[in-house]
Amino acid sequence: MASQSAVTEVCEGRAKVDLPQSVFYNPVQEYNRDLTIAIISEFAERHIKNPSAYLVSRAARKKFGCQKENDPSSVAVTADIDKDKKQVVLEAGKKYQNGIRIFEGLAASGLRSVRFGLEIPGVKEIIANDFDKNAVEFIKRNIEKNDLSHIMMAKHGDAAMGMYESKAEENLFDVVDLDPYGSPSIFLDATVQSVRDGGLLCITCTDAAVLCGNALEKCSATYGAVSLRSKFCHEMAVRIILQCIDSHANRYSRYIVPLISLSVDFYFRVFVQVFTSQKQVKHSCTKKAMVYECVGCGAFELQPLAQAVPTKGEDNFKFIPGNGAPVASECEHCGHHYRCGGPIWTDPLHDHEFIKSVIARVEDFPSPLKTKDRICGMLNVALEELPDVPLYYVLDAVCSVIHCQPPNMMLMRSALLNAGFKVSMSHAAKNSYKTNAPSQIIWDIMRTWIKDHPVSEKRLAQGSVAKAILEKAPKHQISFKAHPEANPDSREKGLLRWQANPLPNWGPKAKAKRSQPGDLTEKRAANQGKMKKAKIDSNSQDRNHSAAEPETQEHGEKE
Repeated sequence: MASQSAVTEVCEGRAKVDLPQSVFYNPVQEYNRDLTIAIISEFAERHIKNPSAYLVSRAARKKFGCQKENDPSSVAVTADIDKDKKQVVLEAGKKYQNGIRIFEGLAASGLRSVRFGLEIPGVKEIIANDFDKNAVEFIKRNIEKNDLSHIMMAKHGDAAMGMYESKAEENLFDVVDLDPYGSPSIFLDATVQSVRDGGLLCITCTDAAVLCGNALEKCSATYGAVSLRSKFCHEMAVRIILQCIDSHANRYSRYIVPLISLSVDFYFRVFVQVFTSQKQVKHSCTKKAMVYECVGCGAFELQPLAQAVPTKGEDNFKFIPGNGAPVASECEHCGHHYRCGGPIWTDPLHDHEFIKSVIARVEDFPSPLKTKDRICGMLNVALEELPDVPLYYVLDAVCSVIHCQPPNMMLMRSALLNAGFKVSMSHAAKNSYKTNAPSQIIWDIMRTWIKDHPVSEKRLAQGSVAKAILEKAPKHQISFKAHPEANPDSREKGLLRWQANPLPNWGPKAKAKRSQPGDLTEKRAANQGKMKKAKIDSNSQDRNHSAAEPETQEHGEKE
C-alpha cells in the first residue's frame, strides 16, 4: 500500500475518496459524472417502479408467469408490480434486491462507482473493476471510507473478461459504464453481450482527433467508418460511435436505442439501451448512411445504405440497397468534387421524453449537482434539436466560403423558417444550425444577403468558390423578416450551454500509468543510483565471465 504522503483526498458530490498519484483523475470530468448519475438515477427508478417500460428478459417473463413478450398476462402481472412499487420512495445508499446492478469496467480509484453508491437510488450492486492491482486496493479502501461495502465491491481483472464472464442470463448487468482513456472499441463486443434486455450502456470516447477526421484510417480500423474533418465533425463523431455500437450489437441479434448522445468539450458521451430482437435488427441497415461533402463550399448530402419497403403481411418488409449517389461528380454550387465518409447513424440521437425526465430530476435532485446549470442547459439544447436531421452547418463557416459579413443567427433562422423549413441549433457547436432545407436554399439565403452586404471584388477571383456561388442568381424568394420561432427557448432563457474554461490546460490529461504497490518516494528510492548499480553488475559479470573462460576451454578440450 502506498504511503500516506503519496495519497490525495478528493471530495466530489457526496463522495470522499483517496487517490494515489498513479491514478488518473480529471476534475473537469465532474460534469460527465454528474450527468451520468442523473441519467442512471432516472433509469433505476423506471426499472423498479415500472418494469413494463423495458423489455424484460426471458427469465423475468418466466418468473412473472409469462412465456411470450406479448402474452396478455404479462400486462396484468406487471401492472400489479407497478402498483405496489410506485408507493416506494427510493433512497440512495440503500440496497434494493430488485434494484439495478452496475458494472464500471475501468474504475481507477473507484470515485465514479462510489458516487453511484452514494447518490443513485434503487441500486442492488455496484462492481468497480480495474486491471491495476494498486488501483483495486484503493477502490477497496474507498469502499470502506464511504461505508458502501453492502452494495459495492472491487474487482481486479480485464474489463472485457469481466463482462464476458457475466453473459449468462442470470448474471447480466442492468448498467455498464465505460470511461476509457481513448477509444472503448476493444470492449464493445463484450459490453453489448453483458447487459439485459433494455439495459443501459454509458460509454465515453476521448479519441476526438481520430473521430473528427485527423486520422481517417485509424477511425476506419477502430470504428468501421471513415471520419471527415469538417465543421460538422463533432456530431458526425457521435453518429460514428452509435453505428459502431449498433453493429457490435447486431451480431448477437441485438440493437440499440439512443437515450442521450452528446459531444462534450474534448470527448463524446453516449447513453444507449440495448434490446434483443432478430426482426428489429434487420432495420439497422436503414438507420445508417454515407456522407458526401463538397470540398469547396461544404454542402453535404446523405446516402442511406438501405431502404425498407413494406410487403404483404403486417410489419413485413423487403430490404433493398439505397439508391445511387445523391450527388453528381461535381458540386452544382461551386463545381468542386465531393468526398465520402461514413457510415454514420442517422436515426435520432436522443429520446426527448427521457431528456425531459432527466432535466426534471436534475432540477429536483436531493443534493444539488455542482454542474446542474450546464446539464440543464445542454440537455435543453439537445431537446430542441431536430431529431430527423443529421449533421449541421456553422454560420461562420458558411460565410467564410464567400468571404461575407455574417448575418445575425436570428436572421438566418428567420430566413429558413420563412422559407417553410425547420431549423434548430446543435448542442455540438456554437453558432450552428440544423435544417431540413436543401443546400440550394442555404446558398440562396447567402446570395440574397450579400445584395445588401456586398463582397469585395478582390475576393471574387476567377475560379474561386465564392465567385462560382455568387455569380448564380437565387432560385427562391428569401425573406429575413423576424420569425416568432427564430429564438430558441434555451437561448431566450439564457441557459448555460457551453462551458467556460474552468482551469488552465483543462483538456485531456496524460494517460495514467499502470502502477505497482508503492508510492513515488519508494520508487525513487529503489531507482536511486540505478546506473551506478547497473555498471557495477556489468563489471561483476565481466569478471565472472573471464574467470569462467579457462574452465570452459578445459571442459571443451576434455570433450
